[in-house]
Amino acid sequence: MTQQPMIVIELQSLRAWVANEHSKGATVALVPTMGALHEGHLDLVRLAKSKADRVVVSIFVNPRQFAPHEDFDRYPRQLSADVERLGQGAADLIWSPSTAEMYPAGFATRIEVGGAALGLETDFRPHFFGGVATVCCKLFSQVMPDIAIFGEKDYQQLTVLKQMVRDLNLPLEIVGAPTRREADGLALSSRNAYLSAEERAIAPILHRALEASAAGIRSGTDTDAATKAASAAVMLAGFAKVDYIAARDAVTLGPPQLGHPLRILAAAWLGKTRLIDNIGVA
Repeated sequence: MTQQPMIVIELQSLRAWVANEHSKGATVALVPTMGALHEGHLDLVRLAKSKADRVVVSIFVNPRQFAPHEDFDRYPRQLSADVERLGQGAADLIWSPSTAEMYPAGFATRIEVGGAALGLETDFRPHFFGGVATVCCKLFSQVMPDIAIFGEKDYQQLTVLKQMVRDLNLPLEIVGAPTRREADGLALSSRNAYLSAEERAIAPILHRALEASAAGIRSGTDTDAATKAASAAVMLAGFAKVDYIAARDAVTLGPPQLGHPLRILAAAWLGKTRLIDNIGVA
Protein backbone atom coordinates (compact mmCIF):
# COMPACT_ATOMS: atom_id res chain seq x y z
CA MET A 1 0.00 0.00 0.00
CA THR A 2 1.34 3.45 -0.95
CA GLN A 3 2.23 5.56 2.06
CA GLN A 4 0.16 8.73 2.29
CA PRO A 5 1.81 12.09 3.01
CA MET A 6 1.26 13.72 6.37
CA ILE A 7 -1.35 16.51 6.36
CA VAL A 8 -0.56 19.60 8.42
CA ILE A 9 -2.98 22.46 8.98
CA GLU A 10 -1.21 24.46 11.72
CA LEU A 11 1.87 26.60 11.11
CA GLN A 12 3.63 25.52 14.30
CA SER A 13 3.49 21.86 13.25
CA LEU A 14 4.69 22.69 9.74
CA ARG A 15 7.69 24.64 10.99
CA ALA A 16 8.61 21.94 13.48
CA TRP A 17 8.62 19.31 10.74
CA VAL A 18 10.70 21.42 8.34
CA ALA A 19 13.14 22.42 11.09
CA ASN A 20 13.63 18.76 11.99
CA GLU A 21 14.34 17.83 8.37
CA HIS A 22 16.80 20.69 7.98
CA SER A 23 18.53 19.72 11.23
CA LYS A 24 19.23 16.31 9.68
CA GLY A 25 20.80 17.96 6.64
CA ALA A 26 17.85 17.27 4.35
CA THR A 27 16.89 19.69 1.63
CA VAL A 28 13.23 20.66 1.27
CA ALA A 29 11.30 21.50 -1.90
CA LEU A 30 7.92 23.26 -1.98
CA VAL A 31 5.29 22.75 -4.67
CA PRO A 32 2.57 25.39 -4.21
CA THR A 33 -0.85 24.41 -5.59
CA MET A 34 -4.52 25.26 -5.25
CA GLY A 35 -5.46 21.58 -5.29
CA ALA A 36 -7.64 19.81 -7.87
CA LEU A 37 -4.42 18.03 -8.76
CA HIS A 38 -3.74 16.48 -12.18
CA GLU A 39 -0.75 14.87 -13.87
CA GLY A 40 0.82 18.28 -14.47
CA HIS A 41 0.95 18.85 -10.72
CA LEU A 42 2.39 15.39 -10.19
CA ASP A 43 5.13 16.22 -12.69
CA LEU A 44 6.03 19.15 -10.43
CA VAL A 45 6.13 16.85 -7.41
CA ARG A 46 8.33 14.35 -9.23
CA LEU A 47 10.70 17.12 -10.31
CA ALA A 48 10.80 18.39 -6.73
CA LYS A 49 11.65 14.91 -5.48
CA SER A 50 14.53 14.69 -7.95
CA LYS A 51 15.98 17.95 -6.64
CA ALA A 52 15.43 17.70 -2.88
CA ASP A 53 15.29 15.13 -0.08
CA ARG A 54 11.82 16.09 1.13
CA VAL A 55 8.80 17.51 -0.69
CA VAL A 56 6.08 19.72 0.76
CA VAL A 57 2.97 20.34 -1.36
CA SER A 58 0.79 23.23 -0.31
CA ILE A 59 -2.93 23.14 -1.10
CA PHE A 60 -4.64 26.48 -0.62
CA VAL A 61 -7.20 28.19 -2.84
CA ASN A 62 -5.98 31.74 -2.43
CA PRO A 63 -8.84 34.27 -2.30
CA ARG A 64 -6.44 37.18 -2.78
CA GLN A 65 -5.76 36.30 -6.42
CA PHE A 66 -9.43 36.18 -7.44
CA ALA A 67 -11.48 39.26 -8.34
CA PRO A 68 -15.08 39.36 -7.04
CA HIS A 69 -16.48 38.32 -10.44
CA GLU A 70 -14.09 35.35 -10.88
CA ASP A 71 -14.48 31.68 -10.02
CA PHE A 72 -13.25 31.48 -6.40
CA ASP A 73 -16.45 29.90 -5.10
CA ARG A 74 -16.68 27.25 -7.82
CA TYR A 75 -12.97 26.51 -8.14
CA PRO A 76 -12.71 22.70 -7.72
CA ARG A 77 -11.81 21.52 -4.23
CA GLN A 78 -11.14 17.79 -3.70
CA LEU A 79 -8.70 17.34 -0.82
CA SER A 80 -9.30 13.61 -0.31
CA ALA A 81 -8.55 12.86 -3.97
CA ASP A 82 -5.53 15.16 -3.86
CA VAL A 83 -4.12 13.34 -0.85
CA GLU A 84 -4.54 10.03 -2.62
CA ARG A 85 -2.74 11.31 -5.72
CA LEU A 86 0.11 12.74 -3.68
CA GLY A 87 0.62 9.38 -2.04
CA GLN A 88 1.43 8.10 -5.52
CA GLY A 89 3.58 11.13 -6.33
CA ALA A 90 6.06 10.86 -3.46
CA ALA A 91 5.13 14.01 -1.50
CA ASP A 92 6.17 13.84 2.14
CA LEU A 93 3.91 16.50 3.64
CA ILE A 94 0.80 18.44 2.62
CA TRP A 95 0.47 21.96 3.99
CA SER A 96 -3.26 22.69 3.88
CA PRO A 97 -3.90 25.85 5.89
CA SER A 98 -7.26 27.50 6.41
CA THR A 99 -7.99 30.98 5.14
CA ALA A 100 -7.91 32.19 8.75
CA GLU A 101 -4.43 30.70 9.18
CA MET A 102 -3.16 32.44 6.04
CA TYR A 103 -5.01 35.73 6.45
CA PRO A 104 -5.89 36.23 10.12
CA ALA A 105 -8.06 39.10 11.30
CA GLY A 106 -6.30 42.41 10.73
CA PHE A 107 -4.08 41.12 7.91
CA ALA A 108 -3.13 44.25 5.94
CA THR A 109 0.03 43.55 3.93
CA ARG A 110 0.30 42.99 0.20
CA ILE A 111 3.29 42.52 -2.11
CA GLU A 112 3.33 45.02 -4.99
CA VAL A 113 5.05 43.74 -8.13
CA GLY A 114 6.16 45.44 -11.35
CA GLY A 115 8.60 44.53 -14.08
CA ALA A 116 7.57 41.17 -15.52
CA ALA A 117 4.13 41.56 -13.92
CA LEU A 118 3.22 44.52 -16.12
CA GLY A 119 1.06 43.85 -19.16
CA LEU A 120 -0.48 40.61 -20.47
CA GLU A 121 -2.34 39.18 -17.44
CA THR A 122 -2.22 42.49 -15.60
CA ASP A 123 -4.15 44.18 -18.41
CA PHE A 124 -7.10 41.90 -17.69
CA ARG A 125 -6.57 40.84 -14.07
CA PRO A 126 -4.84 43.78 -12.35
CA HIS A 127 -5.30 42.21 -8.93
CA PHE A 128 -3.76 38.85 -9.83
CA PHE A 129 -0.01 39.08 -9.38
CA GLY A 130 -0.24 41.05 -6.14
CA GLY A 131 -2.35 38.21 -4.72
CA VAL A 132 -0.01 35.53 -6.07
CA ALA A 133 3.15 37.28 -4.85
CA THR A 134 1.65 37.83 -1.39
CA VAL A 135 0.56 34.23 -0.88
CA CYS A 136 3.81 32.84 -2.28
CA CYS A 137 5.89 35.12 -0.07
CA LYS A 138 3.90 33.82 2.90
CA LEU A 139 4.35 30.21 1.80
CA PHE A 140 8.09 30.71 1.37
CA SER A 141 8.40 32.20 4.88
CA GLN A 142 6.22 29.44 6.36
CA VAL A 143 7.93 26.45 4.74
CA MET A 144 11.45 27.92 4.34
CA PRO A 145 12.14 25.64 1.36
CA ASP A 146 15.46 25.37 -0.43
CA ILE A 147 13.66 25.34 -3.78
CA ALA A 148 10.12 25.90 -5.03
CA ILE A 149 8.72 24.37 -8.20
CA PHE A 150 6.26 26.13 -10.52
CA GLY A 151 4.91 25.07 -13.90
CA GLU A 152 5.81 26.89 -17.10
CA LYS A 153 2.15 26.85 -18.15
CA ASP A 154 1.80 29.93 -15.95
CA TYR A 155 4.91 31.44 -17.53
CA GLN A 156 4.32 35.06 -16.54
CA GLN A 157 3.65 33.96 -12.97
CA LEU A 158 6.89 31.95 -12.97
CA THR A 159 8.82 34.97 -14.24
CA VAL A 160 7.23 37.31 -11.68
CA LEU A 161 8.09 34.97 -8.79
CA LYS A 162 11.69 34.59 -9.95
CA GLN A 163 11.89 38.38 -9.97
CA MET A 164 10.37 38.67 -6.49
CA VAL A 165 12.80 36.14 -5.03
CA ARG A 166 15.71 37.92 -6.68
CA ASP A 167 14.58 41.41 -5.70
CA LEU A 168 13.87 40.53 -2.06
CA ASN A 169 16.94 38.29 -1.64
CA LEU A 170 14.77 35.39 -0.51
CA PRO A 171 16.90 32.33 0.33
CA LEU A 172 15.47 29.84 -2.15
CA GLU A 173 15.65 28.90 -5.82
CA ILE A 174 12.62 29.02 -8.13
CA VAL A 175 12.58 26.17 -10.65
CA GLY A 176 10.29 25.99 -13.68
CA ALA A 177 8.84 22.71 -14.97
CA PRO A 178 7.73 22.06 -18.57
CA THR A 179 4.01 22.20 -19.35
CA ARG A 180 2.25 18.83 -19.27
CA ARG A 181 -0.16 18.39 -22.18
CA GLU A 182 -2.89 16.06 -23.34
CA ALA A 183 -2.15 14.01 -26.45
CA ASP A 184 -3.90 16.65 -28.59
CA GLY A 185 -1.76 19.46 -27.17
CA LEU A 186 -4.13 21.01 -24.63
CA ALA A 187 -2.21 22.18 -21.56
CA LEU A 188 -3.39 20.42 -18.40
CA SER A 189 -5.31 22.74 -16.08
CA SER A 190 -7.73 22.30 -13.21
CA ARG A 191 -10.08 24.65 -15.06
CA ASN A 192 -10.31 22.26 -18.03
CA ALA A 193 -13.02 20.56 -15.98
CA TYR A 194 -15.27 23.53 -16.81
CA LEU A 195 -15.21 22.72 -20.56
CA SER A 196 -18.20 21.07 -22.22
CA ALA A 197 -17.53 18.14 -24.57
CA GLU A 198 -17.88 20.46 -27.57
CA GLU A 199 -15.55 23.05 -26.05
CA ARG A 200 -13.01 20.38 -25.12
CA ALA A 201 -12.83 19.36 -28.79
CA ILE A 202 -12.09 22.97 -29.80
CA ALA A 203 -9.65 23.80 -26.97
CA PRO A 204 -6.45 22.34 -28.54
CA ILE A 205 -6.72 24.89 -31.35
CA LEU A 206 -5.12 27.43 -28.99
CA HIS A 207 -1.89 25.43 -28.77
CA ARG A 208 -1.89 24.72 -32.50
CA ALA A 209 -2.25 28.43 -33.23
CA LEU A 210 0.72 29.20 -30.97
CA GLU A 211 2.80 26.55 -32.72
CA ALA A 212 1.92 28.03 -36.11
CA SER A 213 2.79 31.49 -34.84
CA ALA A 214 6.16 30.30 -33.54
CA ALA A 215 6.90 28.55 -36.83
CA GLY A 216 6.09 31.75 -38.70
CA ILE A 217 8.42 33.80 -36.52
CA ARG A 218 11.23 31.28 -37.01
CA SER A 219 10.79 31.55 -40.78
CA GLY A 220 10.97 35.33 -40.70
CA THR A 221 7.39 36.52 -40.21
CA ASP A 222 7.05 39.71 -38.16
CA THR A 223 6.06 38.92 -34.56
CA ASP A 224 2.98 41.16 -34.63
CA ALA A 225 1.76 39.60 -37.87
CA ALA A 226 2.37 36.08 -36.57
CA THR A 227 0.50 36.65 -33.31
CA LYS A 228 -2.38 38.42 -35.06
CA ALA A 229 -2.72 35.39 -37.33
CA ALA A 230 -2.86 33.15 -34.26
CA SER A 231 -5.62 35.30 -32.72
CA ALA A 232 -7.63 35.11 -35.95
CA ALA A 233 -7.25 31.32 -36.09
CA VAL A 234 -8.43 30.95 -32.50
CA MET A 235 -11.50 33.11 -33.06
CA LEU A 236 -12.33 31.28 -36.29
CA ALA A 237 -12.22 27.97 -34.38
CA GLY A 238 -15.00 29.09 -32.04
CA PHE A 239 -13.34 30.84 -29.11
CA ALA A 240 -15.43 33.65 -27.69
CA LYS A 241 -12.65 36.19 -27.09
CA VAL A 242 -8.88 36.52 -27.14
CA ASP A 243 -7.47 38.54 -24.26
CA TYR A 244 -4.00 38.43 -25.73
CA ILE A 245 -1.63 36.46 -27.91
CA ALA A 246 1.73 38.19 -27.76
CA ALA A 247 5.44 37.56 -28.30
CA ARG A 248 7.72 38.71 -25.49
CA ASP A 249 11.35 38.47 -24.43
CA ALA A 250 11.55 35.07 -22.75
CA VAL A 251 13.55 36.36 -19.76
CA THR A 252 12.09 39.78 -18.98
CA LEU A 253 8.69 39.56 -20.72
CA GLY A 254 9.49 42.95 -22.20
CA PRO A 255 9.25 43.68 -25.94
CA PRO A 256 11.09 41.25 -28.24
CA GLN A 257 14.81 41.96 -28.55
CA LEU A 258 16.89 41.03 -31.58
CA GLY A 259 18.88 37.90 -30.86
CA HIS A 260 17.01 37.10 -27.63
CA PRO A 261 14.81 34.02 -27.17
CA LEU A 262 11.08 34.70 -27.33
CA ARG A 263 7.99 33.36 -25.59
CA ILE A 264 4.53 33.52 -27.11
CA LEU A 265 1.89 33.84 -24.39
CA ALA A 266 -1.86 33.58 -24.77
CA ALA A 267 -5.11 33.87 -22.87
CA ALA A 268 -8.44 33.24 -24.55
CA TRP A 269 -12.03 32.49 -23.58
CA LEU A 270 -13.80 29.35 -24.74
CA GLY A 271 -17.36 29.73 -23.59
CA LYS A 272 -17.08 30.77 -19.93
CA THR A 273 -13.65 29.19 -19.45
CA ARG A 274 -10.46 31.19 -19.72
CA LEU A 275 -7.55 29.15 -21.05
CA ILE A 276 -3.90 30.21 -20.93
CA ASP A 277 -0.90 28.73 -22.72
CA ASN A 278 2.56 29.64 -23.94
CA ILE A 279 5.41 28.21 -25.96
CA GLY A 280 9.06 29.10 -26.51
CA VAL A 281 10.53 30.38 -29.77
CA ALA A 282 14.23 29.60 -30.09
